[in-house]
Amino acid sequence: MIGAAPLDGIVVADFTRVLAGPLATMTLADLGARVIKVERPGKGDDTRAWGPPYSERAATYFEGVNRNKESIALDFNDPHDLERAKKLAARADVVIENFLPGTMDRMGLGYEAVARDNRSVVYASITGFGSGGGAELGGYDFVVQAIGGLMHITGDPDGDPAKVGVAVVDVLTGKDATIGILAALRRRDADGTGARLEVSLLSSLQGALANQAAAHLGAGVEPTRLGNVHPSIAPYELLRCADGPLAVACGNDRQFAKLVDALGRPGLADDERFLTNSLRVAHRAELRGVLEHELTGDTASAWQAILSAAGVPTGEVGDIGAGLDYAERLGLDPTIEVYDSRGASHGRQVRHPVRWQGAGFEPPALAPPRLDEHGDAVRAWLDGA
Repeated sequence: MIGAAPLDGIVVADFTRVLAGPLATMTLADLGARVIKVERPGKGDDTRAWGPPYSERAATYFEGVNRNKESIALDFNDPHDLERAKKLAARADVVIENFLPGTMDRMGLGYEAVARDNRSVVYASITGFGSGGGAELGGYDFVVQAIGGLMHITGDPDGDPAKVGVAVVDVLTGKDATIGILAALRRRDADGTGARLEVSLLSSLQGALANQAAAHLGAGVEPTRLGNVHPSIAPYELLRCADGPLAVACGNDRQFAKLVDALGRPGLADDERFLTNSLRVAHRAELRGVLEHELTGDTASAWQAILSAAGVPTGEVGDIGAGLDYAERLGLDPTIEVYDSRGASHGRQVRHPVRWQGAGFEPPALAPPRLDEHGDAVRAWLDGA
């Protein structure tokens, strides 16, 4: 049995572009909201041109965060289009934007203006560095990774600081924005009040530093780059096998005992250097040497099978395709097929990670829209108000 979409009936006015905002609104669309994406005439969202690679319709960067949306092109320098944008905001349950602070206010689309006619609106702004002292600073993931400390702890100890291989700050911010919006909608259901929310890239990054920020604040320790080594757990790193590396993660003494037993060295669990996690961290280099001596006797694939069967968390280093194939073998159904407005297949995308069990629902599977694909219908809807 397929239930109703959780956000059925919710209208989202999406004034965002690039990644953090579009990811948040796509999440809302996946949950059943009607998301109307407002874009610049002629060009649209910046990421439509962020390629290669390109699909048949647009850059895959754009396509990855814009499914299940309607697109309308509006020129804010045109009084008629600006009026349509205001009508859209007045009708929306959620307004989300990521312009520089003050931009929406100057166009009459800021929170105060929208809330005068739409008192229960949930209005969310995504910024780079907040609306105070950082209001004029452009928010780009790469820069925030540098300023916020993530690059300081990412990379080889003797190498340069490194960014993460995906725009992780944008992704975290998009998810934080979604959490805030859903919480505000829940409160609105309870008491009818709207909300004004702001989430910044820098704050989302700092909120995600977790144990590393806690080390700095709670113990006065400044974390540094350790490559693939965990600062507080051993072994929790890449270890060399006969043909390449294997990720091994022993989070407790029991898992370590299983590891050394599977390697044919059970006595290591009672070695005074390795009796506890703290001791293993202190003698990490010695431990690595002993473990790799055994692991280089076979391939990473062979050891993954042996160690996984023994209850030791391990994994070969694979590419994205291999990761999707692995998830498929586990029955996670990691991708969905999306379809254009004519019902024609438009390829596959990574599905929303939350799976609804029992009387749940299946997220919609509409391909990302062409620029202004729904413009005529949305304009007619707005002009008829």
